[in-house]
Amino acid sequence: MSAPAVKEPGCGPLPLADHHCQNGAPRLGAAEIAAHLATLPGWTMEGQRIEKHFVFSAYHQTIAFVNAVAWIAERENHHPVLSVHYDQCAVAYATHSAGGVTLNDMICAAKIERVVA
Repeated sequence: MSAPAVKEPGCGPLPLADHHCQNGAPRLGAAEIAAHLATLPGWTMEGQRIEKHFVFSAYHQTIAFVNAVAWIAERENHHPVLSVHYDQCAVAYATHSAGGVTLNDMICAAKIERVVA
């Protein structure tokens, strides 16, 4: 299942992973969060953030994944909380300035899903 399409001003709908983070994104409501999470396998709402645990078969795969997430974070200027271990990495997103989950968090989660697909 693909992420809900978001309409870009002046354009047709684009897949979530094709968008870029925007400054000042507002906090999403529960229904919007649920709709996006339904299309992001394994991502869950934990408190005021979304998160997912990724498991790998070797250390170098874990670090390659972390580097890919870091590249996305720098490109989007939206940085997750990472918990890195030998064969796994937990990724959590929330937008502190909005006090919860925004479209930026969903965009970055969708970009990560595209990397691991």
